[in-house]
Amino acid sequence: MSAISPSAVHPVDEKLPPLRLTALGLQHVLVMYAGAIAVPLIIGRALKLSPEHVAMLISADLFCCGLVTLIQSFGLGRFFGIRLPVMMGVTFAAVGPMVAMANAHGGVDGARAIFGAIIGAGLISILIAPLMSRLLRFFPPVVTGSIIAIIGISLMRVGVGWALGGPAFLAQRTDVPKLVAMVDGAKAAAASAAAAGASAAQMQLGPIPMVDNPAYGALGNLAIAAFVLVVILLLVRFGRGFVANIAVLLGLIIGCIVSALLGLMHFDKVGTAAWFDLVTPFSFGVPTFDPFAIGTMALVMLVVMIESTGMFLALSDMTGKKLNQADLARGLRTDGLGTVLGGVFNTFPYTSFSQNVGLVGVTGVRSRYVCVAAGIIMVILGLLPKMGALVEAVPQFVLGGAGLVMFGMVAATGIRILANVDFKSSTSNLYVVAISIGAGLIPLVAPRWSQQMPHELGPLLESGILLTSIAAVLLNFFFNGARADIGEMVEASKTMQAH
Repeated sequence: MSAISPSAVHPVDEKLPPLRLTALGLQHVLVMYAGAIAVPLIIGRALKLSPEHVAMLISADLFCCGLVTLIQSFGLGRFFGIRLPVMMGVTFAAVGPMVAMANAHGGVDGARAIFGAIIGAGLISILIAPLMSRLLRFFPPVVTGSIIAIIGISLMRVGVGWALGGPAFLAQRTDVPKLVAMVDGAKAAAASAAAAGASAAQMQLGPIPMVDNPAYGALGNLAIAAFVLVVILLLVRFGRGFVANIAVLLGLIIGCIVSALLGLMHFDKVGTAAWFDLVTPFSFGVPTFDPFAIGTMALVMLVVMIESTGMFLALSDMTGKKLNQADLARGLRTDGLGTVLGGVFNTFPYTSFSQNVGLVGVTGVRSRYVCVAAGIIMVILGLLPKMGALVEAVPQFVLGGAGLVMFGMVAATGIRILANVDFKSSTSNLYVVAISIGAGLIPLVAPRWSQQMPHELGPLLESGILLTSIAAVLLNFFFNGARADIGEMVEASKTMQAH
């Protein structure tokens, strides 16, 4: 990556023409939309809220996604906004604790308890952000490369799930008729054994019968996902300039057109959605503040801030924009501010969306104003439910084709950073990479590996990104000490070239 002269505008601060900004911003919105609405749907159903309240959660989420993205990418004064191309969305790390709160207290009262915990945790995050930023020296390229690689690897599960029709556990479902017949047979056998004087305890039911889910991995959906992937690759290979930059957006649009022509994309929700609806604070009433719930959510925010550090360093390498402690503190402080705003506006904790980091790598467009435009679009979607419903109509398998490209690019960025690490004279770096990536893969290959451990540790142990971060930092400190500075962290970006 060529050096930027002092008088030149850095690509991160470049202001692109409005039409190009809009198209590139819409591309970011489409990439994150499915993830943005997933958490409100999950929590709304866990709380057993009415459809109207769930719709309110989604609109509030979209509105806050845009608002916090504007603060993070454009900046707000001296203390907020890392001013990089960052898209902010609800973190999945908070889903487990929030579902637990919803199970304990459902309905509107449960929502008020969740929002109170979120506001309290957000305030704590704002206060500790400067402390977290001082940990930068523990993140040299061997650490950041490992973290960024595991981010991409972890996200591939999301992209593959989009293409196949959901997470892997949906591939099969219980064969209810066979299970009922098996239970009835076991009961009859037990009754016969009891009548004959035999021990009923010797009777065993056997494994639960399962049947393949015909909707999972449907060949038609996979074909469209592959078609979208091929379209994107062709546009990247043969497109020029602006067309190549919006290859993902064009691939998604073409995939939607094909899906609509085949009757696989439906617009029912678009017709019934309202044209305009305000997002108001405290729509569920005054939040309630429970110290234990706040502490639990604050623990989640520690996870979020460590993951955000990896995202910010990834973008630093991709864009060639040097970060210092003050920059990182502003970015992490915005995570906290966004979480406070989330609690106020009836939504959830916020973090930088790693999906969009991959999009920066695919397009090679480093301007933060693209994310500013995307933030404006998200705010509009939050205020215009009909437009939001139109974006929501994009089938997941269409997103799956694009996800393989974008998430793979994140992993490739991590590999490129690791390529600059000295493995010859410092063989201990091999152990740092090997063990930290192995630790990050544990939740992917064994999703229930922590079920015997304290439930409160769930947010920590279920995040492969966090496990890799902790392992890489500790192993690097053990082998190499804490000698790195921020200049070393961006050294890997010298070989990065815009696409």
